[in-house]
Amino acid sequence: MALRFDVFAGPASLGPDARRFAGHINQADVRVKRVKETSLRLGNLHPGEGTCPLTTRRSRSYAGVVTLAPNHAHELGDFLKARRAQLRPQEVGLPDVGSPRKVAGLRREEVAQLAAISVDYLTRLEQGRVQASASVLVTLARALRLDDDQQTYLYQLVGKTPILQRRRAAQKLRPAMRRLLDQLTETPAIVLGRRMDILAWNAGAAALYTDFGQIPANRRNYVRLLFTHPAVRSLHAEWEHDASTAVAALRMEAANDPDDPELAVLVGELAVQDPDFRTWWATHQVTGTGYGTKHYRHSIVGDLTLDCDTWNSPDGSGQRLMVLSAEPGTHSHEGLRILASWAAPAPALQPEAAAPREPS
Repeated sequence: MALRFDVFAGPASLGPDARRFAGHINQADVRVKRVKETSLRLGNLHPGEGTCPLTTRRSRSYAGVVTLAPNHAHELGDFLKARRAQLRPQEVGLPDVGSPRKVAGLRREEVAQLAAISVDYLTRLEQGRVQASASVLVTLARALRLDDDQQTYLYQLVGKTPILQRRRAAQKLRPAMRRLLDQLTETPAIVLGRRMDILAWNAGAAALYTDFGQIPANRRNYVRLLFTHPAVRSLHAEWEHDASTAVAALRMEAANDPDDPELAVLVGELAVQDPDFRTWWATHQVTGTGYGTKHYRHSIVGDLTLDCDTWNSPDGSGQRLMVLSAEPGTHSHEGLRILASWAAPAPALQPEAAAPREPS
């Protein structure tokens, strides 16, 4: 509900009754102004918000339009608690381990971590002691797996208009990247996209890391595999260094698109599953370094020391080519040659030429 006040004539042109009515409006306006100033001093009102004299509920004013937003703080808290009680850990990608649950559904700290907010903030939100921002509502809707109707209801409870999610273009591998991968026959290489998703790889990368083709596309993320895939995790001889650097790189990614819901889901999932990720993410360390040295301990070729270099695509797509190489003549270089030969497809058998018949 919105009330717009427009003045069509000055007081002198109004009749006696209209002037008396205008006087009442002016007095009410003075009272509203005093209430607003008092509320600002007490910290109960934020700049840009007003109080309608017809109700004690808070509303936000924009350019002379007063929107009456219903204050359903307790209903919001009840809805959030009821929804997380309906979810099982398996439904949101969490392992159902640990101490027996006292109540059904997800714990409050699990929802907070999935939504990348603090437990204290979620507690105050469920108790009606704080108003959620639009970005928090987006991440909560994702964390609680709300459908369209439930999201609409969520926004109605807080008196906000549902945010239309910006449709992000699907990540498509550039043909030039594909050609580069195919031409790097003895060098492991991976194409990374937004959120460090793995978009493509060559045979050398699959031989070094794992068969990425056996991993569902929506789970094929470099940081996720580094923390949750046993083979990938054990491959890194200096896992703590490599993993913390990857988290810092992901934090840098978050600055490019902080409202990315897929990023929020990834961070929430890893924060719940791995205490190291949770600790490193909270430090807000960032890095944009595109090169370095990695130490691997491979089950077939042994220890490898490889230079890791990353090149950004010039088209602004955010795609990056990560290449792992070794100094020629070293054990690591020979190890890559062995992996390349092991991963290379066997040549197709050619049918033997038919023996010429002897003349009868």
